[in-house]
This record gives sequence, C-alpha cells and structure tokens, in this order.
Amino acid sequence: MDHSALPSPEGYEISTDPGRLDRELIHRWLSGDAYWALGRSREKQEAAIGGSLNYGVYDAVSGLQVAYARIVTDRATFAWLCDVYVDRGVRGKGLGTALAGAVRDHLAPYGLRRIMLATADAHEVYARAGFEPLAAPDKWMALGDQ
Repeated sequence: MDHSALPSPEGYEISTDPGRLDRELIHRWLSGDAYWALGRSREKQEAAIGGSLNYGVYDAVSGLQVAYARIVTDRATFAWLCDVYVDRGVRGKGLGTALAGAVRDHLAPYGLRRIMLATADAHEVYARAGFEPLAAPDKWMALGDQ
C-alpha cells in the first residue's frame, strides 16, 4: 500500500505515511486525554503503532499533525478502527468524520467484510461516515475491558 495523501478537507492533509506521525504528540493525546487510553505507556503506544495501519491528519500550511487514527487489520476480511483522536483546537471542523471516511475509502479495495469500532461519545461522527450500530449485538462477545 502506498503512503500517498488521501482525499482531505480543505486546509488539511490525510496520510498513511508512518514517517509523518508525531509519535510523541500521539502518545500525549491518547495517554493524557483519551478516556480509552489514559495512562497508556509510550512503549505500549509504540507497539500499537508498529502493528497497525496509521492515519494522520495534518495542517496543510504548517504540516503539524492535528488528528490520528489507526486500523488493526488482516487486510483481507476484518478491520478495527481505534485510537481516533482529533486535537481539541480543531474539533468541530468535521475532521473526525473526514478521517473516518478516508479510512473507510482507503480500505475499500481490500473488500473487507467488516470494519468495527467502539465509541462512548462520538456515534454521530461515525454515523456520518456510514457506520451503524450492530444489527445483532447478541452475536458479539468480548474478552477484556468493555
């Protein structure tokens, strides 16, 4: 998969280039401000980045990273969208929905059967990108934090 820029909102760039990721910033966002990752160690975050397909959103002028998401996938049947974070200073501009849509579109050529995610507070963001509640939640089970 190439790491070219993906279709992005005006003034921003979305990229899968791992070399552009501001890993320190990502760790600070997630470990300090994301309810699902509070206290995550830098080592754990680096392992997560290393085992995932990563997406960054960058200000087109400054090049600074303003959002992040990662996908855990086999690139054949399934993907899990996680660690989606938009910097507080740029929230409300549609970047979360744009990022979720870019991820969806970028994964489309794989013909995945399912892309999953979990959220406690951003259902409408993902709904605008086409995600829906589980049709049959009684079929799903989990091991670990819920």
